[in-house]
Amino acid sequence: MKRMISGWTLIKLYTLLVYVWMFTPIVAVVILAFNPQQFGSFPMEGFSFKWFVKLSHNSTILDAFKNSMVLGTLTAVFSTAVGVPAAMAFIRYEFRGKELINTLLIAPIMIPEVVLGVALLLFIRWLQQPKSFAMLVVGHVVLTLPYVLLIVQARLVGIKREYEEAALSLGASPFQTFREITFPLLAPAIFAGMLFSFTISFDDVTATLFWATAQNQTVPVKIFGMLRNSISPEINALGTVMIALTVSTPLLAGYLTRRFARRSGK
Repeated sequence: MKRMISGWTLIKLYTLLVYVWMFTPIVAVVILAFNPQQFGSFPMEGFSFKWFVKLSHNSTILDAFKNSMVLGTLTAVFSTAVGVPAAMAFIRYEFRGKELINTLLIAPIMIPEVVLGVALLLFIRWLQQPKSFAMLVVGHVVLTLPYVLLIVQARLVGIKREYEEAALSLGASPFQTFREITFPLLAPAIFAGMLFSFTISFDDVTATLFWATAQNQTVPVKIFGMLRNSISPEINALGTVMIALTVSTPLLAGYLTRRFARRSGK
């Protein structure tokens, strides 16, 4: 018994050290974002929102932030529009090649983003098309579609087919059945998939480096470019904004998903 307790204690200590190692740099970035001095140092000599104010007046960063918001929104909409019907087809119907198509759509999760970025870039070059914002949207939809598929499929498996069959037997059309029965039960998963798609798109840098142009840079790509030139306190402020957004969005998704699930269960 003593050995088991000692073993679990070591595992907990090791886990704690891993979390400290992972999150200490993030905490340092957030703290230094409020440092009034040009160069970060501890202990800080005061507390200031100076770099956030300066960041809000940087037109280049604001344009990149706008591009990221628009790109993330379009990615979430298109990924959901494609993923929901595809998930319903894979779960509710049988057709030839279903498993193969499902595997191909989920495959981008298992492929490194560098490979996906190069592959799509070479494909666009083969089509003799220039890099554009539309190419960014297509690439991000490819990246995020598997997450929508997996989330919606997992929810569909838990929805009994008898509910839909009962509505159809009472005279409802397939569209009415989807609108009145399936969609309300599926809404938490759809909403969660949209938010996760937005977060992944907004935060992606590896694949986006291959697809972005000078006019369509996103915030992560802009941060990467700023780090190559010099380390500015504005990067800490921008990183803090990114951290707050990418952390709060999944938390909001989880909270709203649980709330919608409770409502649909009543």
